[in-house]
Amino acid sequence: MAQLNYNHLRYFWAVAHEGSLTRAAQHMNLSQSALSVQIQKLEHQVGHPLFERVGKKLVLTEAGGIALDYADTVFQAGEELLSTLQGRPRANRQVLRVGALTTLSRNFQLEFLRPLVGRADVELIVRSGNVRDLLAQLEAHTIDVVLANSAAPTDARSSLRNHLLAEQPVSLVGRPREARRRFRFPEDLRTEPLLLPSLDSDIRVAFDRVLERAGIRPTILAEVDDMAMLRLLAREREGVTLVPPIVVRDELEAGVLVEHCRIPEVTERFYAIVQKRRFANQLLTDLLSNLAPG
Repeated sequence: MAQLNYNHLRYFWAVAHEGSLTRAAQHMNLSQSALSVQIQKLEHQVGHPLFERVGKKLVLTEAGGIALDYADTVFQAGEELLSTLQGRPRANRQVLRVGALTTLSRNFQLEFLRPLVGRADVELIVRSGNVRDLLAQLEAHTIDVVLANSAAPTDARSSLRNHLLAEQPVSLVGRPREARRRFRFPEDLRTEPLLLPSLDSDIRVAFDRVLERAGIRPTILAEVDDMAMLRLLAREREGVTLVPPIVVRDELEAGVLVEHCRIPEVTERFYAIVQKRRFANQLLTDLLSNLAPG
């Protein structure tokens, strides 16, 4: 069996990181045609295309993403060899690239990633963004998973898969109050001002339906699409805030906020969105296998 040609791998590695055949050829003092031939030889040897053209861009295929991870490891090992012999050892680490919806609860993200946090052999890369950009990165194999609070649209031809990780209750919370009667839901919302997630949120849409059925038109202090900001406003402002308790867990435990009531029929779901792959990231496989919907 022929051995891997590491020169070919180096050429591939350079093109993948540059994202351009032209720039990589310039940096390596090669012609584009010569560099292209080397990439083709590596593709022939591994038996898979490593790049595909999308418009004018070179995009890694799934096999290309796997090859790049291994190439990074190979060339990092060379650096670690030098560091070790110079008395500066570095741990070899696996990489998990996570995309998280900008508005997603930071507490939930931490709970999902906690088994990997602090492991010396794991490097976590977490990127925030909107759903469209994150799913594009997932399909381009530049991230391994997208964490979101709504499922990605799929059909028979889609390569995306939704894993339901958890289903959390949604509550009305607020600052502690002195000697006041118990909060009555939904009646008290006729006069109690509200801090709400934006209309883009599934829980906001469901909550609005509950109030509509009750014939209540609330006074809205603010609509916020960022859960971190909603958490801060809940601490600073009077009124009540619609939020999953996990978002304000620390404040509830410290008594900075109190939970007035849970909203019937309204929950927030958390998903891990992945792309169906022949070569799965083992770190992600382990995380998903250890979690059950709750």
